[in-house]
Amino acid sequence: MKSWLTDKTVLIGTLLFSIILGVCAYNEFLLIAVLPLVILLAWWSVKRLDLYIGFILFAVPLSINLQELEVTSLGLYMPTEPLLFGALIIFLCRFFKGWPVDKRLFSHPISITIGSMMVWMAITTVTSYDPLVSLKFMTSRAWFIVSFFFFLGHIMLHKPEFRERMLMLLLFPLCIVVIYTVIRHAGYDFSKHAGHWMMKPFFKDHTSYGAVLAMMLPPTIALLSKKDRPTLIRLLLGIATVIIAIGLILSFTRAAWVSIAGVGILFVAMRIGIKLKTLASIGAVVVVVLFVNFDTLMIDLQRNKQDSSDNLTQHVKSISNISSDDSNLERLNRWSCAVSLFQERPITGWGPGTYQFVYAPFQKSDLKTTISTNNADGGNAHSEYLGPLAEQGVMGGVLVLLLIWWASIVGFRLWNNLKNKEERNLAVSIYLGLMTYFIHGVLNNYLDTDKASAPFWGFLALLVVLDIESRGKALPKATT
Repeated sequence: MKSWLTDKTVLIGTLLFSIILGVCAYNEFLLIAVLPLVILLAWWSVKRLDLYIGFILFAVPLSINLQELEVTSLGLYMPTEPLLFGALIIFLCRFFKGWPVDKRLFSHPISITIGSMMVWMAITTVTSYDPLVSLKFMTSRAWFIVSFFFFLGHIMLHKPEFRERMLMLLLFPLCIVVIYTVIRHAGYDFSKHAGHWMMKPFFKDHTSYGAVLAMMLPPTIALLSKKDRPTLIRLLLGIATVIIAIGLILSFTRAAWVSIAGVGILFVAMRIGIKLKTLASIGAVVVVVLFVNFDTLMIDLQRNKQDSSDNLTQHVKSISNISSDDSNLERLNRWSCAVSLFQERPITGWGPGTYQFVYAPFQKSDLKTTISTNNADGGNAHSEYLGPLAEQGVMGGVLVLLLIWWASIVGFRLWNNLKNKEERNLAVSIYLGLMTYFIHGVLNNYLDTDKASAPFWGFLALLVVLDIESRGKALPKATT
């Protein structure tokens, strides 16, 4: 009887919805068609958080910025950002009822660093040049961290199978975007200029596209290298690896290429047993030497006249061209403005997300280029380090460096301590994927987008989860 009533309810509900859908379609109101999906997602958000976050992960590479479609002036990514906002609300509701996620996540040094970043961001929002802009920026950063770090970390702690699943949920939709981009690019003979916008509307430009592909390449290789996997999955992962590599090459993103080369050197250093402190010391010496010889270095770089080119070799050579390459010159302009903004407000900065609205008066005439602008439409500081320094003062910059340091400590610790080869490979690939972004972050910053935030915060969450488990803490009963 109960089963019959359930079936009858479903049949009546389906019939009513079909009638409503028909009426709405007749009146050209087709949004009603997504109502069942909305109801399902609402149910998942309460009862199956893993499926809710999994759906968001799958949607991230395929999400579209409505601003790119000229539907609205709002830079809203659909369907991910409304769902991420929903996740933030769920987190707050859970918080007022008790611990919103596994307690162990909150006590890890990486989590403490991230929490400190959010607290300082809240303080600098209050002192911001434009508090409303900063509040919007802080809210979007909060929903990224809640969804892709805390909720995802909680799920991966209690459902180990979700660790690889998280990567695949990002990887396979990303491959769809790469195939779409390459097919479009082929129609323009794979020219460098056309390659700057072939990935629209999924990515806003080729640099963010290249950054995400670089982040995903090391974990993809690790997934492929795992043994005892079904033949079909291995085949799909092999194809995905080739697709990601081709997409990265054809992105013409020089910073992404540099980041891959950088993590390649880092991996070799880890393999031969060089310690993190040794590498950090070498890095500090290099920075000091470059600073002392800054003028000489600038003169040498100005001798490079090679502009960006369709020829891959020439395009690589153009990386250090600061004499005629507008892209490189404009970065120097933005960095100079960021330093000037920091000098003006060194303690609390100008406020999170305000750089693009305040930097124009700080541009120096000798650094302006043909692509410089005085409008607030030219993007940000093009640096994951100078941006926070300008917007959140010295503490903003220090916390970013602290996050890199703790991520590196955990990455090296897992590489040295994990005995299981496959877990070790996964851990180091996640760390190397993160490091591609930190290297890329010298030249660009994309953590205000879902495309980069999902792998970035998700990779950090996985490092924390693996670190917690490697230190032998008992796992409590799963609650999701």
